[in-house]
Amino acid sequence: MAVTRSNSGLDVVLDAGRTIFHQRREQIRQALAKRKVYRATFSELAALTDRDLRDLGIPRSNIKRLAMEAVYDC
Repeated sequence: MAVTRSNSGLDVVLDAGRTIFHQRREQIRQALAKRKVYRATFSELAALTDRDLRDLGIPRSNIKRLAMEAVYDC
């Protein structure tokens, strides 16, 4: 006995919508996770004293760029 399933046009559209929704939701989750790492990195570097930054060879003006590179591979 063979079982067949007939998809109506609406079922196909709903399945595509669910797929797009789940993909978009995952993209947003990943973006939020990256943003969290960026903010933590930025905060930790910004909290260092000028002397600590100088010892590391990091000018204070490069903190944002370094945090972006650490997360987004810019």
